[in-house]
Amino acid sequence: MAMKYNHCSFYIILLCIGLAAYSVYSQINHTWIATPPTYILLILSIMAFIYAIKGRKDKTSWVSTFRSWLTITLSVLLSIVLLLVIFLQLLGSLLGGNEHLKTIHSPDETYTIDFYQWDAGAAGTFGIRGELNGPLWFKKSIYLERRVEDVSIEWISNTVVSINNHKLDLAQGETFGYE
Repeated sequence: MAMKYNHCSFYIILLCIGLAAYSVYSQINHTWIATPPTYILLILSIMAFIYAIKGRKDKTSWVSTFRSWLTITLSVLLSIVLLLVIFLQLLGSLLGGNEHLKTIHSPDETYTIDFYQWDAGAAGTFGIRGELNGPLWFKKSIYLERRVEDVSIEWISNTVVSINNHKLDLAQGETFGYE
């Protein structure tokens, strides 16, 4: 049984690291965020840590011992990073970094866009941000305009939307404000 815990914990932590890396990549490149929320990754990382502790009893070879210690180390480090990310997200939302303005749906109800107003305070600027909702927890940042406080939206067709006079064809994956 210890051998199963050893293998399972190793694969879970590899999955967590891969998902966390893709989450960072998708945030930087404004692609679809297809990873689960941070708290789910934290739960998986803690689960990998617990399984790795149970898997330490597997002493069949030096590889299994090394894998256990590697998994324990990686899961502790990843858990610390994920806790820091959750703390910063919570701190940002409590300080009013993002305020939900409205949610709109396309005429045929295919697309849903959430709009947020953000304000960096004295350290930065303010503006409007739009996120296209996908299935499950998937999201894609499609609209960003600085130094704007209001948002006006008009659907031109089922796939084309005009946001503050900027036309975006959602079927083509168009975005505005992200270079």
